[in-house]
Amino acid sequence: MFTIGDFARHGRVSARMLRHYDAIGLLRPERTDPATGYRHYAAHQLAALNRIVALKDLGFTLQEVRRILGEDVGAEELRRMLVVRRAELEEAMAAAAVRLAGVEARLRSIEDEGRLPVDEVVVKPVPAVRVAELTATAASYGPEHVGPVIQPLYDELFGRLAAAGVSPAGPGIAYYEDSPDGGGAVLVHAAVRVTRESLPAPDSGVQLAVLPALRSAATIVHRGSMDGVVPASQALARWIDAYGHRSAGYAREVTLECPADLDGWVTELQEPLV
Repeated sequence: MFTIGDFARHGRVSARMLRHYDAIGLLRPERTDPATGYRHYAAHQLAALNRIVALKDLGFTLQEVRRILGEDVGAEELRRMLVVRRAELEEAMAAAAVRLAGVEARLRSIEDEGRLPVDEVVVKPVPAVRVAELTATAASYGPEHVGPVIQPLYDELFGRLAAAGVSPAGPGIAYYEDSPDGGGAVLVHAAVRVTRESLPAPDSGVQLAVLPALRSAATIVHRGSMDGVVPASQALARWIDAYGHRSAGYAREVTLECPADLDGWVTELQEPLV
């Protein structure tokens, strides 16, 4: 038998927490001394404590934990529940990471207010390019909505091209249009350059398109994850306005380098000018 202090130390919890679990009937001590009121725990109760802590850390309330343990859920069923909750937490963490990247990008934009990226913007013509693409709709043009849409599109696009025996002939080119459904939604085109000599078959499920040439485009290079593209995009907008140009639509995003580490990505924004 263990004193409450020893049991707390072995269970890596506080004695205060054990007293609380006892008070609400979640984990009773194996024996309580009637004279002193001292609590004593058995080694086999560590298993119950581990379940309580795991369930609590995964977001279950103590009431939910008591119900789960009271139903005598088996180890396999408990494992399944924990796997599901872990997936939910991982999804929430990923969403939080995207939001954090967005906040950091907005902060950089605020820090750069008033600065014109004179040496970073290049105006040039962009030739027409033949692409294979897949399209889907994002709720808005914000990185937090575009990112979760465009990455699966590219994964599917490259998978279909590989299955069709087609190798891309150039970089990925993402481009956007206003959705006919309105409400701020945008059509996201995940495209990659292909040659006339190597085109996917009609039954590959991949669309073919020719992006028209741009007579004049203001371009700037963004380095890092596209979750943080806002500062570069807004710097380009400030430059266009300051030099008396007018935008003719959404910027194309040409991926120049895309290593596994997103911080190493290099993307050129090509905004068409009137």
